[in-house]
Amino acid sequence: MTNAELLKRFYNAFDPTRPLAADDEAYVDYQDVRGDRNILLEVGQGIILSDSPTCSLYAGHRGAGKSTELLRLIPHLEDNGFQVVYFPADAEDIDPEDARYTDILLACTSRLLQELSPDDDNPVMRWLKDRWQSLKGLTTSEVALDDLTIEVFSTITANLRAVPSIRHQVRKLVDPHTVTLLQALNELIDEANATQAGASQSDIVLIADNLDRIVPITDTDSGRTNHDEIFLDRSEQLKALHCHVVYTVPISMVYSSSGTHLVDSYGPVRVLPMVTVRKRAQGKRVPGEGRPHEPGIAGLRELIQRRIGKVRPDIGLDQVFEDLDTLDHLCLMSGGHLRNLILLLRTSVERAPHLPVPRLAMLRAISELRETYNRTIADDEWVKLAEVYSRQTITNTDGCRKLLFNRCILEYREMDDQQNVVTWYDIHPVIEDIPQFRRALEEMP
Repeated sequence: MTNAELLKRFYNAFDPTRPLAADDEAYVDYQDVRGDRNILLEVGQGIILSDSPTCSLYAGHRGAGKSTELLRLIPHLEDNGFQVVYFPADAEDIDPEDARYTDILLACTSRLLQELSPDDDNPVMRWLKDRWQSLKGLTTSEVALDDLTIEVFSTITANLRAVPSIRHQVRKLVDPHTVTLLQALNELIDEANATQAGASQSDIVLIADNLDRIVPITDTDSGRTNHDEIFLDRSEQLKALHCHVVYTVPISMVYSSSGTHLVDSYGPVRVLPMVTVRKRAQGKRVPGEGRPHEPGIAGLRELIQRRIGKVRPDIGLDQVFEDLDTLDHLCLMSGGHLRNLILLLRTSVERAPHLPVPRLAMLRAISELRETYNRTIADDEWVKLAEVYSRQTITNTDGCRKLLFNRCILEYREMDDQQNVVTWYDIHPVIEDIPQFRRALEEMP
């Protein structure tokens, strides 16, 4: 294999958009550097032990690795006798820039219809036929009543994402009938369970991923957001399915005034934190002098080595990267955010004319990521970031929630000497070297 071919393969090994499959040999277990987080126990065990349907919320920063963890949960549940229906909601079903509860209900219905494999004479299709005169305008082609199929229903949900004008029409027509649609969907689930020998009420698990990517939109009249409408106002409907359900939820909502309401409605919200790559500060902090947390850095090096090993098992990090100290610095500058790390590595390879990847290419990748974050931060947010940096805590304000949602503030967890979980917060490390941040830090009282 030539140097150019190796470079191309390494580049594609670092794909920031692709979650790892459950059995992917590139997976690294970060439980020890994520405050003992384990999705198989925190989410999976509740499903396995419960005699009735459960509804769990799973949160974390976008790109932290939630999808990879949820994909690991699937075979674990299947090995325990469950049928799992998993879908990334933003792939085909919803537009994260404009999403409402009705969109999610229709997406769940469509996916369960496809995965449970009923014939066209099922409760959901009968629901659709009963209302076809009022709903038939939701497809982009003429469909006769006798021609209604599961594929037609899927076309309607696909239009929710693809055609904004139809999206609002769908909501207007379906909203008055969500209660009856939910009833029909539960009949479908009950029938699917009844066909399985010895099945109980809760042998199906629905996992709706990427709902955490829904952008918050505030209603100017009520002051409430679409996040509130989906996860709080419609909590009873979200929990009403006759199967186990796992929804991802925006991390900014977990740390809002709505956080206690989420716990009241759903129970504990499981949060996937960053990989801890630097130690909590003790006393006054100086930018650029954070102490690396070696176990976290080592875990990220292992991720890089495993992805390289899938291309060439016989090649080491020192043969791919010119300077390993700079590679460790790149790991530190990712903040323990896995997608940022993968993106930094891919950008570094892009700038490499050949192997090994030059030190300068890695530094340029860090600089580009820093500029990306610089562009996302408003003038009045530098002071908030300086406060979080100094105190390593956050306040329950819209400003902090926005910075969490944008990944300018990151969450970390660790175990103390008494094995208690300690949660703390920090700014993304690349922000430390931005002049506006340093000025805000210097001006703090």
